[in-house]
Amino acid sequence: MARCAAIKPDGERCKADAIGHAEWCWSHHPDHQDERRLRASRGGRRGGRGRPVAELTKLQERFEELASKVLDGELDKGRAVVAGQLLQGARACIRDRLKAVEQLELIERLEVLEQQFEEKKRSRPWAG
Repeated sequence: MARCAAIKPDGERCKADAIGHAEWCWSHHPDHQDERRLRASRGGRRGGRGRPVAELTKLQERFEELASKVLDGELDKGRAVVAGQLLQGARACIRDRLKAVEQLELIERLEVLEQQFEEKKRSRPWAG
């Protein structure tokens, strides 16, 4: 299998295998430039998969702290109820944000697939 013909910014030749009958690997092939750009831009917006888990862990700790203070008599039950409701609202916001990000990612992936499908359809004029 042929090696990619691309030269990396550090002047070294790419060590990946070329794809199909092309002279470049997927990362350097000009036909995949838009998809690579889309994936790169998506990476900055996601903020990492661990961040929501950390936020939910903090909320759980706050719930446990509230429960402990109520049971020990350090915190009035009425104030604890209100605090609990506010924390539930924060949890719902995190959940909704996760769903929105997931939907945006799915839309982006679908757009890439549709674009690839159209490109393949155009490259095969004999196919219906």
